[in-house]
Amino acid sequence: MSVTVDVPPGDTAKAATVPTAPMRRRLTALRRFLPYLRPHRLVLITATALAVVSMLTVVVTPLMIVRIVDGPIAHGDLRGIVAPVSAVLILGVVEAASVWGRRWLLAGPATAFEMTMRAKLFRHLQTLSIGRHDGWESGQLLSRAVDDLATLRRFVNFAGPWLVVNVLAIPTGLLVLSTMSWQMALLFLVQAVPLLIVCTSFERKYSAASRRSQDQNGDLATTAEESAQGIRVLKAFGRGVFYGRHFTAQAHRLQHTELRKARLNATLWAAISTVSELAVVAALGVGAYGAARGTLSLGAVVGAITLMTFLMWPIAWLGFLLSELQNAATAADRYWEIVDTPLDITDPAAPVPLPSRVRGEVRFEDVRFGFPGVGSELLCGVSLVLRPGETVAVVGATGSGKTALLQLVARLYDVTGGAVLLDGVDIRQLRLRDLRSVVTVAFEDPVLFSASVRENVALGDPGAGDEQVRAALEIAQASEFVDALPWGLETRIGEQGLSLSGGQRQRLALARAVLAHSDTGNRGRVVVLDDPLSALDVQTEERVQHRLRGALAGATTLLVAHRPSTAALADRVVLLAGGRIVAEGTHEQLLRIDSRYRELMGGQP
Repeated sequence: MSVTVDVPPGDTAKAATVPTAPMRRRLTALRRFLPYLRPHRLVLITATALAVVSMLTVVVTPLMIVRIVDGPIAHGDLRGIVAPVSAVLILGVVEAASVWGRRWLLAGPATAFEMTMRAKLFRHLQTLSIGRHDGWESGQLLSRAVDDLATLRRFVNFAGPWLVVNVLAIPTGLLVLSTMSWQMALLFLVQAVPLLIVCTSFERKYSAASRRSQDQNGDLATTAEESAQGIRVLKAFGRGVFYGRHFTAQAHRLQHTELRKARLNATLWAAISTVSELAVVAALGVGAYGAARGTLSLGAVVGAITLMTFLMWPIAWLGFLLSELQNAATAADRYWEIVDTPLDITDPAAPVPLPSRVRGEVRFEDVRFGFPGVGSELLCGVSLVLRPGETVAVVGATGSGKTALLQLVARLYDVTGGAVLLDGVDIRQLRLRDLRSVVTVAFEDPVLFSASVRENVALGDPGAGDEQVRAALEIAQASEFVDALPWGLETRIGEQGLSLSGGQRQRLALARAVLAHSDTGNRGRVVVLDDPLSALDVQTEERVQHRLRGALAGATTLLVAHRPSTAALADRVVLLAGGRIVAEGTHEQLLRIDSRYRELMGGQP
């Protein structure tokens, strides 16, 4: 596998790469798609058969030419030309119909295959843990889901069938050629030796360039996406030109790789064409000599030259088809790299069912946690009990593990030691679907989607009606600005909701959590809020808090607090420091007895 090493912004040096996977492994990756093509095997076989028919009509045509030249033309029989010429015309019609039929038949299976594999990749990405996603750049995932699968579709639709046809066309044409002249057939075989050497060298060099190109495409997509999402930051700091140079440098590296591929392709085509043309020239000389000596008929010479000219194309097309095979094999290898990533947060083998009524007691028992790939632990033995219906605030300095603690409740990450229990059951014994139907989450950084306000708020409860959505918006103090939008609830808010202010985005995300909690049954019995009011002004925060107290009644709530007003919302406050709980009590108690808490809250002793 080739792994691209990040180049700092502005650095125009090439990204270093690890040597690409061996061709055998990449071909194995390509063969793994066969089961997904099996439902379309009848259509694929029929289309390939039509391509073979098209090839055979062209191979048989020179035989008809031999018959015409040595027969009616040699004897001056103009009437005798009609039948063989009509046969050649029929062969041409059959060839055209075969080409049309092949293209028409392959379009459906190829696009269905692309859609199926793209859906499989997306489903797998949704089941992977957050830790796995943190290890990949978004552009690399996009290039695999879009560009690589488009490459595989083109291979299924065109290059794959024609590779089979060309492999059959060359020996078939050679067999027909040998019936006309063994000397011509020998000349054709001789040219295969230098072509084999050229193709072997091409395979080795092009495979490395192909993988590098696809990785660099992913890097470029990542930079483009980050620049679009961070356009406000780039403009505010005046770094648009700087980042533009970084993007241009990456584009230049990709251009260099693409030109390298083009040069390799051009060299291969030139070598194939040169060798093939030399073979035809030699055939002309041998044919002329044989015709002059009487060892070859004129029809045989014309037919052999015609057939050799045709066989130049399957040989010349081998260059293009081999490059497409390389691209498809590399794309397959990159695709399976993602799909083969093991799931580290999964349903248990024997899941424990949720009780008919969840009480909502959450217990952290000597919980330890460290992010994957980071040596030190962020949480070093946290023990905490949240009683049903209780609201507990977590306070701590930056990097103390507050957000990590909250993400463990919904198993966005798994503990590395200890356990998190829900009503006395280790959450790792519950189905993920069941657990996440009970736990409602709102993040400090609100994630919104390119959809309507209604769809964003009702994400956790798609069946919610307008009244429920509006009630949640009212609690989050968002109904006023939503009503002012051009189409109200139906207004599409754009990617990441960047057309809204930070406070508006945060209130929509809070409304989403409130709506999921407000459903009946067990839904939302545990609510996790990661400082959901940080972007609100003091007056709006006060109104939201007042509504939240009533909305969260009966739910067990764990929230991160940075403001005294948010901490005061809780029944109990715990202070994290050094990966442990170092103080616990109400907001007022901690202000009186703990200097670290007073410092964080800006309070006075």
